[in-house]
Amino acid sequence: MNNHLQQLIDLSIIDKDIDAFEPQIEEANYNYEAALAKTKSIESDIENLSNEIKEEEVKKSKNELHLAELSQKLEENSKKSGDVKTEREMKSLQLEEEIAKEQVTFANEEIARLEKIIELKKEQTEVAEASLVELSASLESVKADVDKKLETINKDRQAVFIKKEKLLGEVNQKGLAFYQKIRRWAKNTTVVPVDEQACMGCHMIISDKVYSDVIKAEEITTCPHCGRILYTKPNEE
Repeated sequence: MNNHLQQLIDLSIIDKDIDAFEPQIEEANYNYEAALAKTKSIESDIENLSNEIKEEEVKKSKNELHLAELSQKLEENSKKSGDVKTEREMKSLQLEEEIAKEQVTFANEEIARLEKIIELKKEQTEVAEASLVELSASLESVKADVDKKLETINKDRQAVFIKKEKLLGEVNQKGLAFYQKIRRWAKNTTVVPVDEQACMGCHMIISDKVYSDVIKAEEITTCPHCGRILYTKPNEE
């Protein structure tokens, strides 16, 4: 086989190995990023619950203040009843008292309702905080595991990069430029084998003449259909 062709085949294998590291890194980071996202989600839930509790407590305080005002009004009306002189004044006072009592009942019911809501949200906050503590503890373990995997991956990747740098120093520069031009669009299918007289890049059948040139491997031969660099596997040669 032509030495320049063999170098391009070797280079394409190395480039595939380099590209294969990216999904490995993404997979290693996935568990940590998922746990981190869940942590942030719980923290956001806790913050929202805290704000909602504050809002309900403000509503409760307003109702308690209103209740105090109503109680004072009823007390004042009670004192006024001794000074009533006419039936009309009596009826007016009684109407005010009935309205005030209805408002007292509503205020008490509203305060009770708000207290239940506040209690429920506090319970939800406690559950969320417990989950956050548990998740934060496991997050450190996940991070350590991810760092260990990434260290191994980066070590392997660095070894492949060194191998590539060595090959780049040996490969024919004209052939390298040709390879890089095709790789810009073909990616990891820049150099492909021929199987049953078909290009494994575009899966089109090549002519007997082109197939013969590929088998001889005296020069770099490209697919007449897609332009990829072709070669035959040793058993086919």
